[in-house]
Amino acid sequence: MSQPCLGFLGVTESEETLYRRLLRQGVSDDHARAAARAGTDAEATDRLVELGLAVRTHTGVLRPVTPARAVEHLVDHRLDALREELEQTVRTSGVVESLQRERAAAPVRRPPEETPPVQQIEGMEAVRAVIDELTFFARSESLTTNPTGIISPESADFSRPIDLRVLRRGVRMRTLMAAPALDDRPTMAYLRELADRGAEIRISHQPLERMIICDRAAALTPLDPAHTAKGALLTREPGLVATLVTLFDRMWAVAQELPTPDDEPPTGIERRILTSLRTADKDESGARDLGISVRTYRKHVASLMARLQATNRFQAALLARERGWL
Repeated sequence: MSQPCLGFLGVTESEETLYRRLLRQGVSDDHARAAARAGTDAEATDRLVELGLAVRTHTGVLRPVTPARAVEHLVDHRLDALREELEQTVRTSGVVESLQRERAAAPVRRPPEETPPVQQIEGMEAVRAVIDELTFFARSESLTTNPTGIISPESADFSRPIDLRVLRRGVRMRTLMAAPALDDRPTMAYLRELADRGAEIRISHQPLERMIICDRAAALTPLDPAHTAKGALLTREPGLVATLVTLFDRMWAVAQELPTPDDEPPTGIERRILTSLRTADKDESGARDLGISVRTYRKHVASLMARLQATNRFQAALLARERGWL
């Protein structure tokens, strides 16, 4: 039986040869040497990293990504490319506008010229449909606030395709999150995912007003800020939209940048471990005092030292105090 190849996922024969060789070797001391052994050039190894088939450490070591994860990356690349192609075709074909004209022609609806500048949207399903439509047609800017600071897994699943679609088109995305985001790991993971794709995200320690503004031409605000499931107000009235943009810019100006993973405040258990570094003479006693295994204790210590860039545990405790973690 012939060996399956990765060509259908956009990988060239030379790239696949290099990846398979890396899998057999496990690790390469530098990518140039790996490329030479595979009979190719350094550009091929750069392409492997770009495709998600390998990672390069800060010391130049080239490591292969596990096969399952590598294929997952390749599938994501192909789907992103196909989605971008289809979205471009949709935008240039005018099919959405054509369908909207059909809906507008229905006798139960107002003709487009009579659409009021402020509309009341009732129910979450209707609101989500409006959000989807607004963001689909966004061309330059998307402004969003989240007064709770928490993005549930369900909300992330709904928002991800919309947000990534906006970012792929080069639309500037600015998002303001309330401070509780800092203590919610799933939320921070999603925010960093967006930031990696180009989104600008800030954390506000002041109260936020919930809003979504697209292209400074349309804005969505809740009917009842305390009960957002009731619905929302959609306004295209220039004066109202301009006022909301000004409010957003003021909230943005006083918010802080999204912290990097190294700057992220420690969790409760991590704070207790940092404290134990100053008081416990051995890992065993520190783990026992905290009621965790020595292995778990050491895993946390290693992670904290890496984040603090400390060379020893005493220095880690000092750096943690300097950062206000203790």
